[in-house]
Amino acid sequence: MRVHKLTFAALAVAASLSLTACNGDDTTAQGDPSSASSESSSSGGSGSGGSDQGDAEQGGGKDSGGQNSGGTDEGNGSNADGQTAKCRTDALNITASDSTISGDPDGTVAVTLENSGEDCALSGFAGVDLKTSEGSLSAERRGEPAERMILKNGKSVSFGINYPMNDSGGSGVKITGLVVTPPGESKSFSLEWPGAGTLPVTDGSGTPVQVGPIGSAGQGS
Repeated sequence: MRVHKLTFAALAVAASLSLTACNGDDTTAQGDPSSASSESSSSGGSGSGGSDQGDAEQGGGKDSGGQNSGGTDEGNGSNADGQTAKCRTDALNITASDSTISGDPDGTVAVTLENSGEDCALSGFAGVDLKTSEGSLSAERRGEPAERMILKNGKSVSFGINYPMNDSGGSGVKITGLVVTPPGESKSFSLEWPGAGTLPVTDGSGTPVQVGPIGSAGQGS
């Protein structure tokens, strides 16, 4: 009987050890969820990248604002100094008419520049070249350069071209056209010549054609 009691006691001890081991495994298993929760929290922390994206969007807003201010600068009709930009050939309606006064020894052609764009600035002299049967003939400037003026949209200003009349009785030099270059511009505009058809033949010492400053043929309109 004593042997059986020892055996039962041994079995009881073994069962107790077995239960303790099982409880230890359960404790470890419960530790795993807390670890997973910590990882999930860390993952949620990296979600602050949404704030980084927000910062990036705010940065984009600043860029957009810069572009808007740039658009305003381009659309104000001014140059880099804030002054009204010079008149461009493409924005001017250029016409020419015979303005010779009866009894004058010289002929006169008035060239009118009408602004069809934004307000712009003019000053000095326009470039004038006559196309002739003998080649191109550049006009000589006469008088003081015009001071800077603002030519508003729809307004016009004129200047005069003076040339000698061909009273020699000979055929003279035939005029075939007129080329005008607005002040400060490199692009020219070609017109029909409205004045007398010929110039007297010269000795080649200089041009007989003269151009006045902007505004020299009237006050504009």
